[in-house]
Amino acid sequence: MILLSGDDLETNFVRISVRPLVEYVFSSGSIDSGFRTASTMQEGTRIHQQVQRNYREGDEKELYLHTEMPHNGIRYRIEGRCDGLIQTAEGWMVDEIKSTAAGLDTLEGGRPVHWAQAQVYAYMVAQERQLEQIGVQLTYVDTGTGEERRFKRACTLAELTQFVQSVVERYAPYASLRLANAAKRDESIRSLPFPFDAYREGQRKLAGAVYGAIREKKKLFAKAPTGIGKTMSTLFPAVKAIGEGLLQQMFYLTAKTITRTAAEQALGLMKEKGLFLQALTITAKDKVCFQEETLCAKEACPFADGYYDRINGAVLDILSHETLMTRQVIEQYARKHKVCPFEFSLDTAYAVDAVICDYNYIFDPRVSLKRLIEEQKKRTVLLVDEAHNLVDRGRDMFSAAISKAGFLQLKREYKAVNRGIADAADAVNKYFIGLRKACGEARMQLSKEAPQELADLLEAFAGEAERALAAGGDNEPLLLDAYFAAQNFIRMAKLYDSRYITYAEVQHSDVTIKLLCLDPSYLLTQAAKGFRSAVFFSATLSPLSYYRDMLGADPEDYSVSVASPFRREQLDVRIVPVSTRYRDREQTREQLADLLHGLVSERSGNYMIFFPSYQYLQSVYEVFTGKYPEIQTIVQGSGMGEEERERFLDAFQADNRKTLAGFAVLGGIFSEGIDLQGDRLIGVAVVGVGLPQLGLERNLIRDHFNGEGKNGYDYAYVLPGMNKVLQAGGRLIRSEQDEGVLLLIDDRFLQPHYMRLLPEEWKDDASE
Repeated sequence: MILLSGDDLETNFVRISVRPLVEYVFSSGSIDSGFRTASTMQEGTRIHQQVQRNYREGDEKELYLHTEMPHNGIRYRIEGRCDGLIQTAEGWMVDEIKSTAAGLDTLEGGRPVHWAQAQVYAYMVAQERQLEQIGVQLTYVDTGTGEERRFKRACTLAELTQFVQSVVERYAPYASLRLANAAKRDESIRSLPFPFDAYREGQRKLAGAVYGAIREKKKLFAKAPTGIGKTMSTLFPAVKAIGEGLLQQMFYLTAKTITRTAAEQALGLMKEKGLFLQALTITAKDKVCFQEETLCAKEACPFADGYYDRINGAVLDILSHETLMTRQVIEQYARKHKVCPFEFSLDTAYAVDAVICDYNYIFDPRVSLKRLIEEQKKRTVLLVDEAHNLVDRGRDMFSAAISKAGFLQLKREYKAVNRGIADAADAVNKYFIGLRKACGEARMQLSKEAPQELADLLEAFAGEAERALAAGGDNEPLLLDAYFAAQNFIRMAKLYDSRYITYAEVQHSDVTIKLLCLDPSYLLTQAAKGFRSAVFFSATLSPLSYYRDMLGADPEDYSVSVASPFRREQLDVRIVPVSTRYRDREQTREQLADLLHGLVSERSGNYMIFFPSYQYLQSVYEVFTGKYPEIQTIVQGSGMGEEERERFLDAFQADNRKTLAGFAVLGGIFSEGIDLQGDRLIGVAVVGVGLPQLGLERNLIRDHFNGEGKNGYDYAYVLPGMNKVLQAGGRLIRSEQDEGVLLLIDDRFLQPHYMRLLPEEWKDDASE
């Protein structure tokens, strides 16, 4: 990966690793080759070690190499790690090791990009050791059979010098553009003012804390109230840090699309003030795909076929003409150059100054941007918006489940088509049959050990599936789904430790086994390791001690809590002690409907009412609309698409002279991230304390933290639940002019344990 200049901010210096250099020039494929998708990083490491074990005494492995080469006024530092340097009868030979699932017979003498990589290493060795001639070898290993095949060449130093010069020459337009854009960016940042006339109260404090964390290379855990302008308070100091050479790149990480829009708008405001900074938004593959069915194979998609013949031109084009690369801009250039919009956004992300994307591109081991090298991470900050969401998202990212049914179906479908897949699927299916018997009458089983036997069987299955998929003739969705599920399970089994538990459940004739990550803090820390700084911020990062624990804070990391900038009189908080416990819901739903009618009848306008579940919402909604049909209502539906969400929010108009009651779900898409300022929202009711539904997984989390000497019930139920309450209540007061009523309906809100978790500005008003 390219690093523009070093810490000395030398303006005509480019630092680049060998692999991205040759991949750029030789268009190494991922969409239509078997190499980028061939295996996990652990599998690649295993195969490298398998080959290197056969090296003899005096041979060298994992050899760090570097060289410098000037071209057109730019000095290029090329560096990388060579797999092997072997002594032969003819002299030294560079060995480049590659694993493939596509079959050794498809290699045709070796891939050009692999030869290029090996030849650059050979040039650096020959130059360093003053060799006039050196051997170059590609060693390919079949991931399924372990069979090895080698291709060899002999090269002179003169030939290698000419080759590397030609590579740099072809790379130079991209590097020159990046350098020119960086210089323009830094000049614009030096004169960039804060984009508003003044800081809001508390905003300067937060911005200063963010800059300090970046400067001191620390994590920051920031609790800052809704309406303070957290997005600008984190982005602006990060932009300034880029201009001062502390950073090269920032990632603005979010859990929801709507918060991505807020980041785009903040960067747009700074652009209006003169900022030149290239930012890109990554949109999920299924949302941005141009095809009716998302099949990433050249046979099925014209945007994948020949992708790497066109991608360099597409990247140069967009970097030459755009700064804010939203989804619409990415799609425009993807159509123009006929490239996959999702892969295009990923490839361009490595070249921009700011990336706006979901958490998973950094934290999820299945989809993270793995080409971020350590040197680039050292000059990158992570800005994690609505960071309270990362705890449960982290659990999901680091957990894996797999079921019997799919493997039984694969066994049947592939019996006459591909015996290898059928037999491997049959072995997995037989494991599940044994597991179902072991579950007995309890129909479940718990274990603190990873199911290694299953992981081994899945690894064998994945190898067979990989070969079939890499051959390019089989993109059956059932096989693809099973392959990805198997790979994820294998990956999580390798991460398994005391923070995990394994449970199996029998449902009808099917069996599911899950590796449940109980405590994601360690793995979140490992994922963020190497970045210069990380800022975790939210209006509801409370209590800070809990989130520092769950998000992996070190003792020396920073915390900051910013007081609300709004007047107490703006918010009328009322606590109504009605039981919303599951056992009491049927008896209290009429009383609850009357309470809600009383709230929305006080003043014409827009209200939102949040319930802990769809079922409870529908139960009360039925009573409410039956008794009060004159009140206009709108209800959050399950699985709403983007257009449906927009229609729901558009109903909350500021000029509404009637009354609108919106029924929504706590923790859902409308309980956080939305911004209904002024009269678009004048009242909120929160029904219940938001506790997650009692269940096996939450109880396992509770028991784990009890065993760690912590309050397991709080960690599993109370704190996640109350966070949903705080988020929902935070929809109400969004600016200095907003006023409204917040109704908290549950007798537990008056209990000291729950009362302590409410914001100070919510506590002063008397209960009814």
